[in-house]
Amino acid sequence: MNHDNSAALQPMEDEDGDRISSLPLEIIISILCCLDIRYAVRTSALARSWRHHWKLLPCLCVDRFLPELQDALTPDNCSLCPVGLGWMNKVHHVLSSLQGPVLVFKLSHYFRSYQSPKLQSLLDLLLERAGVQLQSLCLFSHLEPVFVHLPFFHSLKVLQLHACNVILPTGFSGFKRLITLDFEKVYISHDDFHFLIRTSNNLTTFRNLGFVTANLPLSVNLSCPLLRHLHFEISESIEKVSVVSAPCLEEAHICIKKLTGSQSEKFASVTLGLLTSVANVSSLKLDCHVLQSLSLVTLPFNFTFPRLRCLKLFWGITTMDLLYDTFLRLLRSMPFLEKLHLVIGLWPTNWNRNKTRELIGWKQEGLPCLDQSLKRVTISIHACDPFMTSITVAKFFLLNAKVLKLMKVQYLYQLYGASAMSKELHGADVTSSDAIVVFLDLMGNVI
Repeated sequence: MNHDNSAALQPMEDEDGDRISSLPLEIIISILCCLDIRYAVRTSALARSWRHHWKLLPCLCVDRFLPELQDALTPDNCSLCPVGLGWMNKVHHVLSSLQGPVLVFKLSHYFRSYQSPKLQSLLDLLLERAGVQLQSLCLFSHLEPVFVHLPFFHSLKVLQLHACNVILPTGFSGFKRLITLDFEKVYISHDDFHFLIRTSNNLTTFRNLGFVTANLPLSVNLSCPLLRHLHFEISESIEKVSVVSAPCLEEAHICIKKLTGSQSEKFASVTLGLLTSVANVSSLKLDCHVLQSLSLVTLPFNFTFPRLRCLKLFWGITTMDLLYDTFLRLLRSMPFLEKLHLVIGLWPTNWNRNKTRELIGWKQEGLPCLDQSLKRVTISIHACDPFMTSITVAKFFLLNAKVLKLMKVQYLYQLYGASAMSKELHGADVTSSDAIVVFLDLMGNVI
């Protein structure tokens, strides 16, 4: 928690005495779990009976913004962390002081690669203290990748790694209870990655925002019987990616971190392969680079998203006129789309407003979702000067969406544009007699 919790550390007293200390120990520990570790440790100074309560915490979450732990380790504690020890040693001391089972361990810091041995010693201590009981492990390095020989935590349910060079434990047979796997800038061997996925039969959420293997290029085939949420970033190291079997998949988010001219065609085929393999999702999110890569390929004949009800699309103004046909092809493949959220951004200095108005401002025929199902449209404007774009896109849906019920337009920069846009749209052609247009501010309040 980032706010000041110092008020929570004062004992609640009345004429009968200390009421908080009379609570059952389980409730006291649950209260301490709501504090960050520095305040939880400081509760040992409240009273003699509180001296060891913090040592029963089932979780240890220490992030890079946390002040030096030495401030929390006061003389009132049963053992002191010697002055002058480094940040990692202080974390080691706190972890070694915990007496109960550790279920959650989260460490976020500006690691240097040379600190890998100290981080490894923490993980080894965690294995010793938590053993098979650890359920959530989160490691975040914000400077350089650190090397991690991952211990075998048999009960692990959540694994989050950021900027880690990971080696699976010897004799690894899989995290049988793992339900969430979150990779970001993770370095792992091709064999270890596929073995990890293949043995995680209970995986419901997989988030990949960049992982690299020693063997390039990498083909990724995901077969997860319980997978429900997929967030996958396509990078230059990916040659092919597909969801072979995931009958429970409900939500997919596909993104491309950076799209260069020389890689456009490669990304296009990879994107199309992944997109067609998640055709049965009910919710889909695509960034502007994905839309741009799809403009280079043709969707298979009669390809549809038969269950898709919600689409969130990031659409850069710089590519709006170029990707309009691709956008229409996507809409044609989504006959039952009910909710559309467009995020528009990236304002260019040389953008041709009139060309975009000419392309988007026409009546469209043969789009099933516009004729039968699309009822809610949200347009979030991230650009600095979005006025003409907002009007053009809004008019397109007012003109074409026959069953439109509600359109929301949210300005994240200039609120004065809402009033001008309201006047401009007042006389626009509207196909749906039930359509209502609402303007929102940054916080989502109606303006």
